[in-house]
Amino acid sequence: MEDYIFDEDINNLRKKLKDLGAEVNFAKEFKQKAETDGIENIGEIMANLTLSYRHIEDASMRLGKVLQHLNGGVSIYDKNVVGTPEK
Repeated sequence: MEDYIFDEDINNLRKKLKDLGAEVNFAKEFKQKAETDGIENIGEIMANLTLSYRHIEDASMRLGKVLQHLNGGVSIYDKNVVGTPEK
């Protein structure tokens, strides 16, 4: 446990989620192009693959918020946004 570095682990988890999201998108693209057997509900399949991807994106964003709050709650994006509260 001495070698455990919390923020590095969080970044690694985000990388794994990005890879997982790419796999879900690949599955979605594959299924979109595949022929249907007439039994499956392709609309539900696509909707659930989309929701799966969005949940993975949300998990990555939440882990990003963990990193943000490790650094005092300041977002690196706040400096780049037009109309920030400081302006």
